[in-house]
Amino acid sequence: MTKKNIKTLERVFKGVSNHWRIKTLLLVAERPGITLDEIASALKGNYQTLSEHVKRVRSAGLITKQYHGRSVAHNLSPFGVKAVKILKTFLD
Repeated sequence: MTKKNIKTLERVFKGVSNHWRIKTLLLVAERPGITLDEIASALKGNYQTLSEHVKRVRSAGLITKQYHGRSVAHNLSPFGVKAVKILKTFLD
């Protein structure tokens, strides 16, 4: 294992180090293309708080953003797909 790979793992684990981030990641897995408004509504959370958590999950490389006019669709990245699989093994 290289130092780069270990740093990548650290970034991924920091990306899921909060219950809002875990909920967000699982929701994006269920509903690809979901917007931030839809995330806040589905999770019944504060828009500003969830905006920050979505930003951190994206910074961790777990989700991607795709602009569609004024709205932004969120989808899992390849690392996000792997992270969701790992999270689900803990939830089962």
